[in-house]
Amino acid sequence: MATRPMDLLQGTLDVLVLRTLSWGPMHGYAVSRSIRQRTDGVLEIEDAPLYKSLHRLERAGCIEAEWGISENNRRARYYTLTAAGRRQFKSEENAWRRYAEAVFKVLEPA
Repeated sequence: MATRPMDLLQGTLDVLVLRTLSWGPMHGYAVSRSIRQRTDGVLEIEDAPLYKSLHRLERAGCIEAEWGISENNRRARYYTLTAAGRRQFKSEENAWRRYAEAVFKVLEPA
């Protein structure tokens, strides 16, 4: 039985984008594809929220963008994690891990 993609909790997308870009520069579609693949299709990122996240992270200085050529020989903006973005990711990762741990404690049988 196929499962439908899940909706993201608010605040999740930025940390997923930061983590994905920690593996190297990518254009937006590659970021979305990577998240979908790593979650076995459970998380599918739509274009509008993805690009809002990328622009928000760029304005915050967490990522930088430059034009390049994609694997399809098309012009694309490639995003790179900055030192500030690495620090931001670590902070958000720690917060998400604490949050998930707390939720799992509640979900465990008494």
